[in-house]
Amino acid sequence: MVSRQGRELQRYSTQTGGRIVVGCVPYRVRPCSGGVEVLVISSQKKGAAGGVLIPKGGWELDESMEEAALREAAEEAGVAGEVAGPPLGRVVVPVPQLRRHLRGQSCCRCA
Repeated sequence: MVSRQGRELQRYSTQTGGRIVVGCVPYRVRPCSGGVEVLVISSQKKGAAGGVLIPKGGWELDESMEEAALREAAEEAGVAGEVAGPPLGRVVVPVPQLRRHLRGQSCCRCA
């Protein structure tokens, strides 16, 4: 799979002007025990932007929310799967608060 590049197809909020981002929580159920394992990825970035993450990225105009989540899982974590249910929720990150937290790095809205 080739990662998409550029922002020509990105979706933006009509209310806030922020970029709309989708993510997913990749997991599997162990067949023997029934236990659930959640896949997280580590960031190569240092400082506040680094740490453990879930796959997420821009939701583009030519794809459904589910397609975007599956694409991000493949691009960022190298896994394939299926969407197992409805969206878990919505998060809106206030731009000034995010800018202070990330110390000038790029900002986005999460959906």
